[in-house]
Amino acid sequence: MLALPHEFILLGIGGLILVAAWLPVLIKRLPLSLPIIFIALGFLLSFTPWLRTSQTAMTHDPTLEHLNEIIVLIALMGAGLRLDRPFGWRRWRSTWLLLLVVMPLTMIAIFVAARWGLGFSIAAAILTASALAPTDPVLAADVQTGPPREGEDGETRFGLTSEAGLNDGLAFPFVLLALAVQAGTLDWVHWSALQLAGDLAVGTLIGWLLGAGAGYLMFRLPSAKLSETGDGLVAIGVTFMAYALSVLIHGNGFIAVFVAALTIRSTCPDDEFHTAMSDFSGQIERVLMAMVMLLFGWAIGRGLLSALDWRGAAIAVALVFVIRPLTTLVAFHWSGAPVMSRHLMGFFGIRGIGTFFYLQYAFNRADFAERHAIWAVAGATILLSIVVHGMTATPLMAKADARRERRLARESGG
Repeated sequence: MLALPHEFILLGIGGLILVAAWLPVLIKRLPLSLPIIFIALGFLLSFTPWLRTSQTAMTHDPTLEHLNEIIVLIALMGAGLRLDRPFGWRRWRSTWLLLLVVMPLTMIAIFVAARWGLGFSIAAAILTASALAPTDPVLAADVQTGPPREGEDGETRFGLTSEAGLNDGLAFPFVLLALAVQAGTLDWVHWSALQLAGDLAVGTLIGWLLGAGAGYLMFRLPSAKLSETGDGLVAIGVTFMAYALSVLIHGNGFIAVFVAALTIRSTCPDDEFHTAMSDFSGQIERVLMAMVMLLFGWAIGRGLLSALDWRGAAIAVALVFVIRPLTTLVAFHWSGAPVMSRHLMGFFGIRGIGTFFYLQYAFNRADFAERHAIWAVAGATILLSIVVHGMTATPLMAKADARRERRLARESGG
């Protein structure tokens, strides 16, 4: 696959890891993000003969499907560990509005645009909607909550983090729905009762049980507190176990991982080990994300967007600038949330690696005539989201954080 000597490959991997580790510090105050830089590097790489594969093979590679799957899982664990706010129906009101109102409205809008705007089949339109509706837990680090044990980061960061933690799991049943429609084997009762409600329930149960067990072993074991090892690698082990156990008994693995993370986080919430696990997850996630962004940039240079026409481009622009912001304003109209938080949660609906996984999962299991057009629309949406949100996240969130701190200072002073 790589037409380079072994030593040069190791040199490149080492350089990638160092850049992924150090660059965020150097660009922290700039209107720039790590994904933008790696996409640009990957695009330049596409003009070299070093990578010997086709763009089509890249987008259908089972290895890359599993790589994207792993990145999303690690990101879900990290997101759950970073949430300091205890779970509660009222305390998580923003999350429910984003998941139960914004996401369905977004899916409907994308389905309509794909079905009648692009002429996709029903199955292809469902797949496009289910892949593009959820926000991404991997690429949204700049707008999500900070490390554990640092207190509340405001409604905007909490809402975006908790939404990204759950909406991957909620979107996946609709990917399965698209596959069933494409195969002509759809049974509405089976899908709604088992693949939607049943999988969510099983995933939630597995995540809670494994998270509670891991939390007990780490923080409350009478003979020894395993958290004293300080080894953040534990988070990766719990991530893989929660996902695998859930999938093996036909549960929703994405939900299981996030629920496991929340359950662990609620056990001895002031323990420093939560920070160790979160930090280690973030480091692994960042390196793997850099690899995927390099490949994304390479695929763009090799023609990933070649099937994009003005209609597909219009859908990408509409999703980023119209559909997500508008549906969020509708959902939060009577919520009482601060106006700035509503606008920021609407604007920062970042799309990314989760979409890659959904499409690779679907295309490796069924043949869609529209697959090139779907990849083009999805790729354009993700590229636009990464560039626009990556350039605006730092200044806009800094402004929001400063305004929140001033408001808290006034309230405490009063």
